[in-house]
Amino acid sequence: MAFEINKTELVWPGKYDEHGNRRDVERVTLPFQVIERVNESRATREAEKTRLPSLFDVWQGDSAETFEDGWRNKLIWGDNKLVMSSLLHQFAGKVDLIYMDPPFAVGADFSLKVPVGDENVEVRKAQSLVEEKAYRDTWGRGQSSYLTMLHDRFVLAHELLRAGGSLFLHLDWRATSSVRLLLDEIFGPDSVRNEIVWCYYGPSSPGQSHFNRKHDTIWWFSKVGADHQFDRDSARIPYHESTQSKYESEGTGFGGAAPDFSKGKIAEDWWSDIPIAARTRTELTGYPTQKPEKLLDRIISTCSHPGDLVADFFSGSGTTIAVAEKLGRRWIGADLGRFAVHTARKRLLDIEDCRPFEILNLGKYERKYWAVSSFGEDLDGDGVITLHEYVAFILKLYGAKATSGLQHLHGQTSKAYVHVGAVDSPVTIDEINASVDEAVALKAKEVHILGWEWEMGLHDPMVEIAKRKGVNLLLRQIPREVMERQAADKGDIQFFELAYLDFEIKAGKKGAYQVHLKNFMIPNPELIPAEVREKVTKWSDYVDYWAVDWNFSNDSFMQEWVTYRTRNDRSLELKSDPKDLAPGTYAVMVKVVDIFGIDTSKVVEWKVG
Repeated sequence: MAFEINKTELVWPGKYDEHGNRRDVERVTLPFQVIERVNESRATREAEKTRLPSLFDVWQGDSAETFEDGWRNKLIWGDNKLVMSSLLHQFAGKVDLIYMDPPFAVGADFSLKVPVGDENVEVRKAQSLVEEKAYRDTWGRGQSSYLTMLHDRFVLAHELLRAGGSLFLHLDWRATSSVRLLLDEIFGPDSVRNEIVWCYYGPSSPGQSHFNRKHDTIWWFSKVGADHQFDRDSARIPYHESTQSKYESEGTGFGGAAPDFSKGKIAEDWWSDIPIAARTRTELTGYPTQKPEKLLDRIISTCSHPGDLVADFFSGSGTTIAVAEKLGRRWIGADLGRFAVHTARKRLLDIEDCRPFEILNLGKYERKYWAVSSFGEDLDGDGVITLHEYVAFILKLYGAKATSGLQHLHGQTSKAYVHVGAVDSPVTIDEINASVDEAVALKAKEVHILGWEWEMGLHDPMVEIAKRKGVNLLLRQIPREVMERQAADKGDIQFFELAYLDFEIKAGKKGAYQVHLKNFMIPNPELIPAEVREKVTKWSDYVDYWAVDWNFSNDSFMQEWVTYRTRNDRSLELKSDPKDLAPGTYAVMVKVVDIFGIDTSKVVEWKVG
């Protein structure tokens, strides 16, 4: 195979096909579904309780000068390549700044230590199936698959950025040299603004055979077509006292121009004044790769204006969007991990006067796409992977026989029809509704939905909706052991039901009502190590967060009241604040998020008057 060489470029296995043609970046446009809307932060509500009301109280909403009417900041749960591709339709050429902190090649263990209950007891949370698959796709072929992953996202980021918009890419020593060539190719070599070296300190490892690696590289590129933003005053750092003393005594050293010591000097391209997040205890969320807010503050405040749109598609614990929120920027954050989205949500809720934001998920995946993005095993050994084989395999483990001629119901047990969710995407509300409706048409009385991952919220409400249609609906988790051939061959597989949630509504004085959380049971207690289970004394220890929507309308969950645990405050309220309700009928929804970031919801009809 011969290539025509007319430019300098980085070539790796997978960049070109076997015919020498450049591989295109796959673009899949999927609809977004708003899962939850948050109108008020807990920090703001708690602050208001301690402040006396005045005649001048107003809602602290979006400023008309800096924010578009109706805009809500967005936290998205999903594969960032699909998220970025799906955003192009509305946001191509509109994003002002993108920060990317992709996972480094540090091994396959991205587990976290998660605190449990009122005491400081921790449990290790492993990756979800979707996160494990993403890791295999990223590092399965070593650096070549990593470069392919980054290349596709750089192309999409370039298209999302406005002319003059900035990309900041955060890397460590493992990949920075090759990735620079990627950025040169996509943005152009003249688009590089800085190679920023972030230096930090820490202890040396015993027996080390090299210099201690204590810096990261942050590449700053801007898109051609307009001037990039750079606010010099936001990039200033204080002068050292010795520098000021020397100038004042000698009057030299600044090229004849007297410096403004009160402003400080403009930072160089090496930053040694920002400690790692682990040294800033108040910020810690438990993510080992968490970056300090001061680092993002310097980037965002220097290279964007208030009201600009900032995006982070490897959002993790939410540092970028939290800082963007505090600095008055609009923001979009996305992450593949359900627990990351939950962590970022709590972090935002701790910001006083946090503007309204919404949590979204990618909509229903097409069946064709599911088959292409299959789970990656040839189950029957014939060298071919098909969706039919995957469904048949899961049905066999569940003790069901495959059916034919039906669109949504894949199998049947002695008393129920069965729907099998895709291996690489969450079971959606639309899927459940379609399966129940097909069962109703068949005059069936029971449907079982099997899934690996579940769309955020609305588990119990779907059961209630199915009941009204005369169908007993069971939602059951496909366990990780299905992917282990030895366990599958032995038939040692159990499908667990989703979590159990119970609450009641109590009437108080003068028409005020409160929700009392009564019980919560996780569906997979075997995920909790025995030594931790021995220390858990009550069901509420497994609850990390819960919220109330006082009038759910069969669409998005509207968070009107919320309480949750933090690392510094492990207490949890078990009853909501009082709510005044006018006479009428309400659909009160409660959403609980457990210590693993998995949410469960339930709706109760409540009549007032």
